[in-house]
Amino acid sequence: MSDKELLVSAEGLKKLEAELEHLKTVKRTEVAERIKQAREFGDISENSEYEDAKNEQGLIEARIQSLENMLRNARVVDAASQDPTVVHIGSRVRVLDENEAVEEEYVVVGSAEADPIHNRISIESPVGKALLGAAVGQTVEVMAPVGRIRLKVLAIQQD
Repeated sequence: MSDKELLVSAEGLKKLEAELEHLKTVKRTEVAERIKQAREFGDISENSEYEDAKNEQGLIEARIQSLENMLRNARVVDAASQDPTVVHIGSRVRVLDENEAVEEEYVVVGSAEADPIHNRISIESPVGKALLGAAVGQTVEVMAPVGRIRLKVLAIQQD
């Protein structure tokens, strides 16, 4: 992973730190115990439990390394110091999809906090980029795989 600055909310930083702590203190111990038990079965060359545990250990170590890098490069964006009349990281935005005549609500977050299933959109996503800096009443256009989308900002709330 690069040394690119990672913008996060205070809440997002806490979640990343909690995940890192959990991986280091709980998951590492669990997988080490699984490896130890699998070794006790004897020949590890054809031991699927051992292979599974070693693979999981590799994934855990890679995630730990990734999280440590993210935290090293994290910069917390203080929503309270931002202009509350425009969209920024931490804003909860209610928009009208003018193409579909449907209202949607998004929380604009840094890329590490993105969770599209729960309408937490990254500032690096097409919709997030388009909404950044927009004010209530403004309409933004987004090029999406389904075509051009027009979103009118109905409300902005700071989380």
